[in-house]
Order: sequence, then C-alpha cells, then structure tokens
Amino acid sequence: MLIRLLVGLVDFSRRHALPVMLAGIVLAAFSGWFAATHLGVSTDTDVMFSDKLPWRQRAIEMNKDFPQFQNLLVAVVNAPIPEEADATANELAKRLQADPVDFPSVRRPDSSPFLNKEGLLFLPTKDLSDLMDQTIDAQPFLGQLVADPSARGLFSALSLLGMGVTHGDADLSPYRQPMKAFNTAMVDALDGHPKPLSWQGLLGGSLSELAGPYRFVLVQARQDYGALQPGGAATEAMRKIIADLPFVQSGDARVRITGQVALADEEFASVAEGAVTGLIGSLVLITLWLFLAVHTWRLIIPILMTLILGLFLTVLFASAAVGTLNLVSVGFGVLFVGIAVDFAIQFSVRYREYRFEVGDPPGAMRETARRVGVQILIASLATAAGFLAFVPTDFSGVAELGLIAGIGMLIAFVCTLGFLPAAITLFRPRGEAAEVGFAWAKRVDPVIVRRRWPILGVFGVLAVAAVSVSPFLRFDSDPLATKNPNTEAMRTLRDLINNPITNPYTADVLAPNPQAAAVVGDKLEKLPTVASVISIDSFVPKDQSQKLAVIADANNILAPTLAPRTPAAPVTPDQIRMAAKAALSEIEPALPKLPKDSPLASIAEDLRRMETAPDAVLMAANKALTRFLPDQLNRLRTALSAEPVTLSSIPASFARDWMTPDGQARVQVNPKPEAHTPKGLAEFVRQVTSIAPDAGGAAVTIVATSHTIVGAFRSAAIYAVIAIAAILLGLLRRVLDAALVMAPLIMSALLTLLVIVLLPLPLNYANIIALPLLLGVGVSFNIYFVMNWRAGERHPLGSATARAILFSALTTGTAFGSLALSAHPGTASMGKLLLISLGCTLLASLIFIPALLASIRRPRRV
Repeated sequence: MLIRLLVGLVDFSRRHALPVMLAGIVLAAFSGWFAATHLGVSTDTDVMFSDKLPWRQRAIEMNKDFPQFQNLLVAVVNAPIPEEADATANELAKRLQADPVDFPSVRRPDSSPFLNKEGLLFLPTKDLSDLMDQTIDAQPFLGQLVADPSARGLFSALSLLGMGVTHGDADLSPYRQPMKAFNTAMVDALDGHPKPLSWQGLLGGSLSELAGPYRFVLVQARQDYGALQPGGAATEAMRKIIADLPFVQSGDARVRITGQVALADEEFASVAEGAVTGLIGSLVLITLWLFLAVHTWRLIIPILMTLILGLFLTVLFASAAVGTLNLVSVGFGVLFVGIAVDFAIQFSVRYREYRFEVGDPPGAMRETARRVGVQILIASLATAAGFLAFVPTDFSGVAELGLIAGIGMLIAFVCTLGFLPAAITLFRPRGEAAEVGFAWAKRVDPVIVRRRWPILGVFGVLAVAAVSVSPFLRFDSDPLATKNPNTEAMRTLRDLINNPITNPYTADVLAPNPQAAAVVGDKLEKLPTVASVISIDSFVPKDQSQKLAVIADANNILAPTLAPRTPAAPVTPDQIRMAAKAALSEIEPALPKLPKDSPLASIAEDLRRMETAPDAVLMAANKALTRFLPDQLNRLRTALSAEPVTLSSIPASFARDWMTPDGQARVQVNPKPEAHTPKGLAEFVRQVTSIAPDAGGAAVTIVATSHTIVGAFRSAAIYAVIAIAAILLGLLRRVLDAALVMAPLIMSALLTLLVIVLLPLPLNYANIIALPLLLGVGVSFNIYFVMNWRAGERHPLGSATARAILFSALTTGTAFGSLALSAHPGTASMGKLLLISLGCTLLASLIFIPALLASIRRPRRV
C-alpha cells in the first residue's frame, strides 16, 4: 500500500506537471513573502539556552541585580603616561554622554572621587609612611611648583637641589628617578619632540601603579537585535568620537573597543568575511558535481528548483513555528541543502537508470517511485528523527535547529516525490544511451567480495583504536576559542586576560548582606585556585587609624605649602631663559661634588641649551614639563584630606557595583592564571561552588554552558539512535536490515572520532553542531545500499546508487567544505569536522558496507 501511495504521488505530479509547477512557484513566492514579514533573527546569545536551567536562572537574577554590567561596549585606553590615558578617557566619557540616544549609560569605574580621596588608605602602612616621608622631604621643591606651576617655577625648584649640594646638606639619591624624568622631557622638547612629563608617577609614588596600565569607559549602547551586528551603529559612532580625541590624533594615546557587544559584532563580521566568495565557489563546484551526476541541465534545473522550493517551505515553517531564529538555528538552511540535495540526486540518477532500462519516461518515473520512493522515505524519516532528537534538550539553540531541520527533511521528501517529477516532465531530459552506474567500479566489486574479511578486519582494528583514544577527545569550553583572534575586540580582551587586575574569568557570589559577604569572601580567598576576592567590604581599608594618623601628620606639614596661591603671571620665553640661567648658576658649583653620571649634570646641559633655544621650542618645553602638574597637585591635596571610611560612608554610586538596592552584597572571585585553560577554569568553578553553590559570573557560565551543550548532544545522540533504530525496524521489518544500516553509521562515527583525536581537532561550541549531519547523511547513504542489496543488487559500487551517493557526497562536501576556509575559527572548525565526518561516512558507505553485505547471506528477494 505504501509503495502504491508513493507511485500514485509521483504519477500525479507527472500527469499534472504544469499545475504542480505553478503551485510550487506560488508556494515559494508566498513563503518568501511570509518569511520576510514574520521571520526575524536574534543575535542575543542568552536565548540559546533554556531559562529553566539553574545556572541561567542565577545569571538572569544577577543581570537584574546588576544591569550596569550587561551589553557593554568597553573602551580600553592606554598611553605612555597615565595622565594622557586619564585625560583621554575623561574626554571620551564626556563626549559619549553628550549622545544619550546611542549611549544611554556611560561610566568611568576607575575614576571615582571616593578613590581619589581615600586612595592612600589602601596602601600598606609601611609603603604609605615611606611615601609621606618622601613627599615631606620634597616640601621646598613642591613650594616652588605650587607658587609657579610652569617651567619658570620648575627651574627655580631645580636650583634648590644645586644649592643643597653646594652647602653639603642635600642627598640627591631620592631624587635620582625624578631628575632622569626631567632630563628626558627636556631633551625631547629641545630636540623638537616634546612629550608630556608624568607628574602622577613623580608625586604619586606606588599609588599611581595600583590602577594598572589601562583606563576604562563602560558604555551601554543602543542595540538593534534585528541586525546582524546589533551594536554596529553605536560602535561606529563611538569610533568617530575616538578618532577626534586630541591625544588619539597626536598618537600619544590608544583607544580600543571590546566588551560583549563588540565581540559579538566582530564575530558576525568574521563569519561573513569571504562568505560571498565562498558561496560563489561552492555554487560553481556544486553545479559541476550535478552535471557529472545527471549529465544534463534538463535535470540540474529541476533539482535546483526542488531544493529552492523545499528551502522556502522550510523557511515558511520556521516563520510560523519559531518566528525568531537564534545564532545556531539560523544555520538550518545549510543543513537542509546539504542533505536534501541527496534525495533529489538519488531520485534523478535512479530515474536515468530506469529510463535506460524501461525506455519511456512515464514508465521510468513509476519504476523510480516504486524502487526508490520507499528508500527516500526511510532516509528522510530517519534523518528527521536524528534532528528532532535535539528538541527535548535544554540547548535551545540546537533544539530549534533540530525542529526546523527535522521538519525540513520531511518537506524535502514531499518536494522530491511531489514536485521534482513535474519539473523533470516539463524539462524533458533525453533518454540514456548507456548504463548510468560506474562501469569501472563493477571491477572493484569482486575484489571487495574476495577480500571482505581483511577489509572488515582493518575496519575492526580502526574501531578498536577509536575506542582506545576516545578518552583523549577534548571539548574546548572556552567560547573565545571559536572567535577570530585577530579582531580588535579579541586582541584587546587577550591583553586584559593576561592582566590579573582585568581578568574577565571571574565568579560572582551574592550574599544576603555585607557581613555575610565578608565571611564567604574569607573562605573563598583560601582556595588554591583563587587569586583575590573583592566585595564592598574590600573598600573599607584596614588599619585606618594608623594610616589616617600618618596622613594627618603629613597634611599638617604640607598643607601650607600646597595651599592654592594666586595664579602666577603667564610665562614668556625670555623668563624661561632667565630661569634656566639662574638655575644653572646654582647647579654648576655643585657638579664637582657629584658623580659624573649624576642626572643633575645632564640637567645642567639641558639648561645651557635652554638659554639659546628658539621661543617656540621653549614654549613647547614649558607645556611638556608642566601640562599635568596642576592636576597632580590637586590630586595630592585631595589625597591628603582622607577621612575614615565605613560601609555607610561609601558613596551610593560607587557601592551600587557591589550592593543591590535591597542590601545584598556581591562578592567577585578572581582566579589565578592557571584558570585560563578549560581544565583550570573547571577546577576553579568546582572549588568556588563547593563553598558557594549559587555562584554565578562569567567563569560559572562558561563551565555550565559546556556541560549543558555536551549533555544536550549526549542525550540527543541517544534519542536519535533509538528513534532511527525504531524507524528502521518499523519500515524494513527485519532486525538484520536495521542492524546493517546502523553498523556503518556507528563505524563512521568511530572513524570520525579517531581522526579528530589524532589531528587533533577538539570539539567546541561551533563544530559540535556538525554531529547531527553525520547521522543524517550516514543513514541516507546506508539505507540505499542495504535496500538495494535486499532487492538483489550484486554490484553495489557499479550501480547508479553508488554514483548518486558519490556525487551527493561531493555536493554536500562542497557546500560544507567552503566553511573550512572561513576567517572565523569556529566556522572553520565546523567545516573541517563536517568534511572529516563526511569523508568517514563515505568510506564506511563505499567500502565497509559492500564488504559487510558480501559476508552475510542474502535474504530472499523482496
């Protein structure tokens, strides 16, 4: 009855070819219109996992509690001196805040009035005492600079050093590094390359190094999730602002963009890079394979039309059933074309075969339906089952892909038997002059029969080897491993990862209150993989009373010296020359008392050059030497006004990054460098969650995502094997036939495993999606050979089926193989795994199956 139904469907399509063709065109047009108006693409990676997962629920809660850390564009600023970096970051933040449409939220977390005032309290007590002693020793020097923050005042201050040495009551060793800095700045200016002098390093001591080399501007930008690059417009606007910043234009500062938004956008750009060229090349090769398979455009065009109709109908289903594609399910089109083309090629090549045997087109079409229809039906059902097995999993991205691709396989079957016969009838391909199979391959069939046992032995050895090396199969859970390492966002992120202050692989724990956060923080800090723990309690300095006393003593001494004065008169070139001459007159008498390599001797030479330098050079030197001096004097005044810090005195704007409005406190756990590897990160998360089971953050998400994906594919593989076996048993009605189809499928999987371990090619978030294809293609190829063998085929490699399988594999391999050339590492690894699995499937189908079938007694003809 099933065969009669399939023959009837094909015969109806042939007899009503023109109406069927027109109906197909109308359906395709309607599908395209409906998809254009109802189907969207979301680039939000959060939608790829079920919200019911515990780690997703914790992440959602953390995002609600601290929304300021989500969907960020991060501007990373660095410059040769910290003042240039600070000035650039401040100006960038100011300009971004002027555009609230593109940039609703702009923050500088490392530029806080609270830290500027209380920063000295975070130094160790000894370091603080040493810094205050050095600052007090420099009081006369500071007095000159406060009174006249120009080159004129600086040269007057330098003259004090000479006077001190001359009178024998000055030790210049504490000033050696500052004097070298003065000398370098003056030489650069005199040589026509003025560079600003960093007073932050000269007056701030070790405090200036605590912030690290980078400054940050955190931006929550407007995003359009309907675009392939949601943050593209905002990022471009940000780049234009950056390009106009003074220190960026002069080349003295560098601003790079990273963050979740930039990483996602650049990933899409990497995927698209070379896609058009690859697509054109693939189409040319696919056309070539189709021509070699069917020999005439009168069959090639019907095959392509059938594929297009099936693809459009699958898109229609996706629009109605899903509505919005995610970053994984958007790839259903590639999977559909790669597998559905096999159905169309198989039908067309076998039609050519029966056209040669039967002669007349209607008879050949009916014979094709009778002999091939059931094979394509079983192949489509088994392939659909393989995809639909992903639907129950928690990996929503692949679950949607499985649903769309699974239904797409059934649509492909209907199009192959319901539309392709009509298209072939209308295009009227000529009859065949010779057998369609490979004549040369018929000579190989007897060789495989004679040597079947050695061949099976080799495959057995390879299978055992695959099982032996299976423990070495590696899954790279680092999502950064699939991204293009050469993009700006990725290079910047790698720099931050290598810096312990800015390592993004952190874990977050939410405690009921600051006291509980301090308790859990103490426990976490003792873990072997933890480098540091930060909470709101970390911003209440230790030993405050002792430190405040040291700062107060220094302030009592320095306050009169640092008190703001009436602004000095603007400096002129002549005044700079006079100040240089006066300073030189005090320094020269001191030189005989100093070592020859003393920096003060070099400064004396610089002052001599200043006396004869042009006006423009002198004014440039004045600007370079003192540009950042007033700001640093203000910072020193502010730092010396430190007050006791308590939890209640921490400003709300600063505390918001560490506490929720209802009083819960966030604890940030920073890993040691060993946690940069997948294994190390997993161990870090294991240790953290052993103390704080509800921990979240990037590290926890990465590890949990890995477990979710691996678990989803493990479950789906089990479901798929069971479903495929059930379908095969139900339709083939023989345990042996079902086993013969499954055996090469398992063999090809083992061969793929062996190859990717030996290469090695670790599995990752991107290429693991290739595994469903192994099931789909493998089942299809195996079914054709087994059913032909059951029907009495004696030359499997010389048959039209082998021809169809070979060119189907070449077509599929070309479609997927172009991915291997992608600039995106994840896409490239997917292409490589697809080619490997397809090659192993072809090897199992063309060598293993014939040898296996030859070793088994053939059943009676059915």
